[in-house]
Amino acid sequence: MSAVCSIFSQILQLFSRAEFQAAVHQHKAERHARGFTCWGQFIAMLFCQLGRAHSLSEITQGLAASEGKLKHLGLSAAPAKSTLAYANQHRPWELYQTVFFQLLQRCRAQAGARQSKFRFKNKLVSLDASVIDLCLELYDWAHFRHTKGAVKLHLLLDHDGYLPSFAVLTDGKTHEIRVARELRFAPGTIVVFDRGYNDYNWFESLSHQSVWFVTRMKDKADFVVVEDRPVPAGTNVRSDQVISLFQHAREGKNLFFRRIVIWDEQNQQELVFLTNHLKFAASTIAAIYKDRWQIELFFKSLKQLCKIKTFVGTSPNAVKTQVWTALIAMLLLRFLQLKAKFNWALSNLVALLRQQLFVHRDLWAWIDQPFQPPSPPAAQQLPLSLS
Repeated sequence: MSAVCSIFSQILQLFSRAEFQAAVHQHKAERHARGFTCWGQFIAMLFCQLGRAHSLSEITQGLAASEGKLKHLGLSAAPAKSTLAYANQHRPWELYQTVFFQLLQRCRAQAGARQSKFRFKNKLVSLDASVIDLCLELYDWAHFRHTKGAVKLHLLLDHDGYLPSFAVLTDGKTHEIRVARELRFAPGTIVVFDRGYNDYNWFESLSHQSVWFVTRMKDKADFVVVEDRPVPAGTNVRSDQVISLFQHAREGKNLFFRRIVIWDEQNQQELVFLTNHLKFAASTIAAIYKDRWQIELFFKSLKQLCKIKTFVGTSPNAVKTQVWTALIAMLLLRFLQLKAKFNWALSNLVALLRQQLFVHRDLWAWIDQPFQPPSPPAAQQLPLSLS
């Protein structure tokens, strides 16, 4: 059996060192470096995520405990605690944002091989935001409430593989719609979001860009019914109407939307959806919104499986560096999940990967057959010398 390096080393091989160094030069991240490279910082912060290290000491000591295996990672020695803290505070977090998008291209290629659950060919994305609580005494720059600090992670989830395709970190007070207005989507994209993004002017802007949206309608929304469409018998569709929002009708704008009422049998309640797509079946619109739950599951997994609830640095740059390395770790986990033949649950993959991180074993064989013991190395016979 040919020798293999550690699983952590094989994971790092998914990153092109040439592309990584190009990103380092682009952001001038090593302008004041003194021996400790950005690659070393990246290894340390990725170990923080995959190894579930809770502090700078656990990161540096965890790497130092594997001293003989660090050369396989491209690191000559474990960094000192103060060295890593200084790098997290001063080296630009934008470097890891660039690395995230470099890895995203590889993940999209893998996700593209999987067939979508929907019949339409439109790109489907979900938009949402989640608050990450912080201690105001330690993070005095992250003002949220009178006695509470927080930052807010705004995320766009691509339903092809359920991969995060865009993320931005703001202070906790920034409203979701402010970030949403800055986004641009390709024509034909379907964007699904909850009622926190209800903004009629933004709905108008999306319609003019030929971008479709699906959301929940406000309970007290003012609208004018233009057409009552027939409802299929024997379904949970209560009504299907073409409407004009009163704000647009009053301004003389020729904009039409659909108001679809679905009966939710499980929760015994009516769900009212709003969309600017006039052709999809009402059941398809309901299924699209139901699939929005995947972004909620992503946030849940991110907070439970990655190191994002507590931070190893207190500066804004250190926090953003850790959040972006957490997103990179989630991309890696999702890539392995898509690549594997074994039906991994994400939580099980994280737990077992943490145990196997420095084990010398073929990564790709392991994710396909995690409970199959590795083959023993073939015995080599010493040559006989005839004298």
